[in-house]
Amino acid sequence: MAYEDRTYHGIPRSKGTPARLLVESPEDGPTQRLSVQVLRELKAKDEDRLGGFGWGYNGSGTSRAAAAVLADALDLGDPEKAGISFTGWPQDDILIRLREDFCIEVLSQFCDEWRLRRGVVVRWAHSWYAQRGIGELPAALRELPPLTDIDA
Repeated sequence: MAYEDRTYHGIPRSKGTPARLLVESPEDGPTQRLSVQVLRELKAKDEDRLGGFGWGYNGSGTSRAAAAVLADALDLGDPEKAGISFTGWPQDDILIRLREDFCIEVLSQFCDEWRLRRGVVVRWAHSWYAQRGIGELPAALRELPPLTDIDA
């Protein structure tokens, strides 16, 4: 599978509208983002019942957002079926730990609106696995494009 870059765009909840997670074509800088293409929207299946996505704190909304972003970035498919979901069963213990650390280290640090490139997510996840000595990687992490030499 060819590596496809994309940008995750978190839009905060406002006036009865739930927070949104968009997957966009990757663009750099504010002027290029004027014509960004939305590829799809990630949805929280339990939005009505449990409140949907969140970030900027460590809680259940952040956990749902982390599951959605990681499942998409790592090509795991549906977060519940992959075992990374906040509410799905059965759960994969390693993916749950990955999700919770992503909440704490990344999403809980975000402000209201944010953008995050897929490359950042997969490199963060790859280093997370390496730091813990876990050799069984999701396919998206085994197939990372090589790092480019910035001095070349």
